[in-house]
Amino acid sequence: MTYSKSKAPLYPKSHLLAASGVAALLSLALLVFPSREVEAKKTFLDLRLDTSAELATAAAEPLTRAPSETPFTSAELPGEPELQSALPEEKEEAIEAKPLLKEVVVANGDTLSTVFAKVGLPQAVVHEVLTSSKEAKQLARLRVGQRLEFELDELGNLAKLSSPLNKLESLQLERSDAGYVFKKEQLKPDVSTAYAYGRIESSLFLAAKRAGLSHNLTMDLANVFGYDIDFAMDIRKGDSFEVVYEQKTVAGEKVGTGNILAARFTNRGKSYTAVRYTNKQGTSSYYTADGESMRKAFIRTPVDFARISSRFSNGRKHPILNKIRAHKGVDYAAPHGTPIKSAGDGKVLLAGRKGGYGNTVVIQHGNRYRTLYAHMQGFAKGVRNGSSVKQGQIIGYIGTTGLSTGPHLHYEFQVDGVHVDPLGLKLPMADPIAKNEKQRFLQLSKPLMARMDEERATMLAMKNE
Repeated sequence: MTYSKSKAPLYPKSHLLAASGVAALLSLALLVFPSREVEAKKTFLDLRLDTSAELATAAAEPLTRAPSETPFTSAELPGEPELQSALPEEKEEAIEAKPLLKEVVVANGDTLSTVFAKVGLPQAVVHEVLTSSKEAKQLARLRVGQRLEFELDELGNLAKLSSPLNKLESLQLERSDAGYVFKKEQLKPDVSTAYAYGRIESSLFLAAKRAGLSHNLTMDLANVFGYDIDFAMDIRKGDSFEVVYEQKTVAGEKVGTGNILAARFTNRGKSYTAVRYTNKQGTSSYYTADGESMRKAFIRTPVDFARISSRFSNGRKHPILNKIRAHKGVDYAAPHGTPIKSAGDGKVLLAGRKGGYGNTVVIQHGNRYRTLYAHMQGFAKGVRNGSSVKQGQIIGYIGTTGLSTGPHLHYEFQVDGVHVDPLGLKLPMADPIAKNEKQRFLQLSKPLMARMDEERATMLAMKNE
């Protein structure tokens, strides 16, 4: 059997030429016009590379490339904003001008001018501030350690000044269209009551300090009982005191104390009580727990915590004249400048020099009583011939003027023109609580006395555990 080989079909030459031409055109079309998928991938790739390069340099310099320099300016990523137009807007965002804050702590020798100079403010600004109002002059009374906080505007001018005086008060100065406006801000603290107990070992001040009382509160305690107890002579080891007083706080922090509301002082085994009461006329004073006035017509001693250096005597050798001469008063030795208080309400008969007495104040108290205060360093403001003074008001300061061997107060007391010993004088009493207010007073007094009893019992029980 013989097999015959198949032969490829034969096409006319004209057909082959036509087919070759079509194939060439298709190849050219594919090269010139790539498919949609290929074009999208190619555009996507080029944009990512270009964008990352721009973001890498965006923080260093603004984008300033011209549209013609970007190979695919018309290409956008799906769902994204125009990236190149957003970046310049972010760079052009306006920067808000912030005030310049500076703080100065007052040093020794500083004045308001030197403090202002430290923050770059000229003397003219100091003058403008101090003349802005009468109250603004308070800014010139600087204390070492005081903080002044300045706020300057973008041109370096003073916009605001504040200075805290303590935890409750601060001074504020702020510039307005009309000039500088000064104000004194004062926080209103929360007021509660607190209790303190102390036992004297050596002095009232040390015992009070151990009990947590401030210096001012200790002075108030001495003044409350100053009509009955001579704190220069009568205090003994073993004496004790209890106090219920106002405690001031801001945001839970202690910032000060207020008035003594009630107190008990045991001196040489005898107890004295005091309750603060404000009557219907708004006058506050201290009374015993039963409503008797703590206030006498005269205080026992005109100088707090002074030492008696010489007593009343009808025959004493004068330390300078070296002669026997009656000493018609009591001498209280204390440092130069110690305040001297008026023993009672009265009118000043003399505030000036009086021979060997030196600087002297003589006060008339009603018709029967007269007191004299000698050897003063100087007189308190407003104390002059004819002026009126209140009990406890400071009238001068201890010195050594006249015939004096050291700083002390010579104090005399006259009754109907006769010198008497002020230490032995039985002082006249002041008026008790008015009858129509007695019930109201007892409603205040009894709970305060009970509070002290409870607090003391609790304290002693805890010590015995």
